[in-house]
Amino acid sequence: MDVSMKVICFLGLLVIIGTAGVDGAGGECGKSTTPDQEAMKLAPCAAAAQDEKAAVSDSCCQQVKKIGQNPSCLCAVLLSDTAKSSGVNPQVALTIPKRCNFANRPVGYKCGRKCPFLYLALNGYNED
Repeated sequence: MDVSMKVICFLGLLVIIGTAGVDGAGGECGKSTTPDQEAMKLAPCAAAAQDEKAAVSDSCCQQVKKIGQNPSCLCAVLLSDTAKSSGVNPQVALTIPKRCNFANRPVGYKCGRKCPFLYLALNGYNED
């Protein structure tokens, strides 16, 4: 990892630590909800998030459109404990906006581990 990426990751970690203690600070999905709560709203997408060939329902598309207005929230939802325990495949789930034929969708957006220690700070470390 080059020096500038380390600096960016470190600054990101400081921002997270600094806002974690602020009363009422919002997470990726806002002040009044969590990624796990938002994941529950995506129940109509369960099959489509596991199988790229599964049909995507209208109710799934509506929920994805709503949550997808905030790509960082959508990523947090896809990486949430609720999504993981439901068998969601994040790579397949990220194809749902295209399968819903959304014109304005984040193209090339990836949920990932650009900053490994920042990712672990946000999502915890899981030895599998």
